[in-house]
Amino acid sequence: MKIAMAADDAGRELKNIIKADLCAKGHDVVDFGLDVSEPTADYPDYALPAAEAVACGECDRGIIVCGTGIGVSMCANKVKGIRCAHVTDCFSAEATRLHNDANMLALGGRVTGSGLALKIADIFLSTEYSGAERHTRRINKIKAIEDKYFKV
Repeated sequence: MKIAMAADDAGRELKNIIKADLCAKGHDVVDFGLDVSEPTADYPDYALPAAEAVACGECDRGIIVCGTGIGVSMCANKVKGIRCAHVTDCFSAEATRLHNDANMLALGGRVTGSGLALKIADIFLSTEYSGAERHTRRINKIKAIEDKYFKV
């Protein structure tokens, strides 16, 4: 699986831990930065290109990290076609794939430990969308909202 990854300075360390784990498991990771410490880094500068790569199909899924995971998720969800879930537990990681067909995962480098983050990432990447009619109906409603408000 080809995975887009990005982080600001607050999420860089966790991103690099997850990236190393995913590469060791044979995933193809496209890293949109941040690579070196830059305390003034703005998360939209990194989350947006990662989200665009997922939205256009260059990458299958994405994992983005900032201090809380909230900012990067807000940014990614501005891109048409992105369903980014800010996740803090394993149950939600599974549910967002099964029910929402989320294509991006947002994590908080200051709030989620690396052991839990690795488990969340594994669950997110290994869980397939259920395809249940009620979930598909809801996702289609989200897409209709995107079509109404996102003209690009």
